Amino acid sequence: MSLNRFRSLFEKKKERVLNVYCTAGFPQKNSTVEVLTSLQNAGADIIELGMPYSDPLADGEVIQESSLTALQNGMTLELLFQQLQDMRNTIHVPLVLMGYMNPVLQYGFEKFCSDAKAVGVDGLILPDLPEYEYEKMYADIIKKNNLNFIFLITPETSVDRIKKLDQLSSGFLYAVSSSSTTGSQIDANQVDAYLKRLQSYQLINPILVGFGIKDQQSFMRACQYTNGAIIGSAYIRALTKGGNVQTITEDFLSAITTQK
Repeated sequence: MSLNRFRSLFEKKKERVLNVYCTAGFPQKNSTVEVLTSLQNAGADIIELGMPYSDPLADGEVIQESSLTALQNGMTLELLFQQLQDMRNTIHVPLVLMGYMNPVLQYGFEKFCSDAKAVGVDGLILPDLPEYEYEKMYADIIKKNNLNFIFLITPETSVDRIKKLDQLSSGFLYAVSSSSTTGSQIDANQVDAYLKRLQSYQLINPILVGFGIKDQQSFMRACQYTNGAIIGSAYIRALTKGGNVQTITEDFLSAITTQK
């Protein structure tokens, strides 16, 4: 790929990579680029931008609520690409679009990938796109548009399947910390054992851990055995309280990244 921001990032930074999730069109309809800018300025290494959907299967209550608010604000994929049109003038960190197949298919898969490439999106996370369909129907379109595709793995995913998904993924591999929805309480010792196991497989892609990462302690613990972690619900919860987006973002991220 002519410009691979993931490769550049992971060559420079191999540990404690911070990926922060936000919802497009939240808290306000036109908040998207403001939130992206605030996250970049506050030290996020990767931004995962959620595309609001009425039935987000993998998301917990906090992110579901943010999606509902964004949809009520009038957020659509058409509007999202308009908002991101000049993003790369100011946003330099890797940006991943995360969402579900239904609205993407309604938009048109090829058009979606083409528009994502045009605005400078780096990768896609579509949790309900099965591996088989990805390989047979969509991989060529995704690759043609220079987009990375990130698969999710869980503690229940078999070794063979993990290695297969690792081969199909690019950018990074998303290790779901537990078989639950985002924002759930999880058993830290079980997660440690799972992440140690992943580390032993010597996978091709960097591994980032998501689900249950909410503060400096959980972030640092996840980073012991992986390249970094993904924070979503905790940041959305902070934005939900209202106030200046930049200040909220700076305070939230500094509490995670500042060494005590």
